[in-house]
Amino acid sequence: MRYVMVEHAGRERPGVLDGDAIQLLAATDLTEAIVAGTSLTGERIPYDEGLLRAPLRRFRRDILCTGWNYWDHFEESKGKREGQDVDPPEHPTFFTKGPDVVIGPYDDITFDPALSAKWDYEAEVALVIGRTGKNIPVAEALDHVWGYLLANDVSQRDLQRAHGGQWLKGKSIDDTMPLGPWIVTADELGDPQDVRLQCLVNGELRQDASTRQMAFDVATLISELSFGMTLRPGDLLLTGTPSGIGNAREPQVFLQDGDVVVTRSDKLGELRNRVTKV
Repeated sequence: MRYVMVEHAGRERPGVLDGDAIQLLAATDLTEAIVAGTSLTGERIPYDEGLLRAPLRRFRRDILCTGWNYWDHFEESKGKREGQDVDPPEHPTFFTKGPDVVIGPYDDITFDPALSAKWDYEAEVALVIGRTGKNIPVAEALDHVWGYLLANDVSQRDLQRAHGGQWLKGKSIDDTMPLGPWIVTADELGDPQDVRLQCLVNGELRQDASTRQMAFDVATLISELSFGMTLRPGDLLLTGTPSGIGNAREPQVFLQDGDVVVTRSDKLGELRNRVTKV
């Protein structure tokens, strides 16, 4: 199944895609639907991509993220981390983003050159936790996933380097992370290590990879993150970006006002966002 949030009758409503229609849910949002279960209202509206909003906005905590989870991405950035190079990590690298970064699948990415001179794209597969768990074994980790979706972890590289090596600030600028277009349930997606992920800027293919290239697979990420730390329904986890980022290119290339960024996957749909100066 594919779950969405749509604008309907003056407010956002959760629903399920059903062919060329959307079956609305009784819940107020998808976090509530994950926790309480999905109950249909019987109300159906025609599908129109212009109605789609970010599938998740109400989080219990900051957005959970994974860094350096494709070795080719880790290697491409060597010598370009402004003195913050490290050895290849033996365990997943986790950080968080503030929840106000989230925008819808076709919303504008808010661009403010006064904040940063180095705006970069990072196409990622994200997942939504569906069951509470702590110290989750790898063998049981995928049972805790409710579904998968796309994200673009738009980052400000100079801010990312400016705060002692901590990435929170350079990853938490408001209205910069497209999310969606829908959540594909885990049973429909199948193997999360068999997803193609791409990012295009103004029609130019910049990133092109398979989740099989991950340094640490999805089950390992969940298991390691839950070690001593409770994961709860509705938690959002980004799983890392592959090579091709603008900061690692020669010469470097960063996002500019008017650029159109497309994040797409063979199994998860497409995000399409214009970089727009405030």
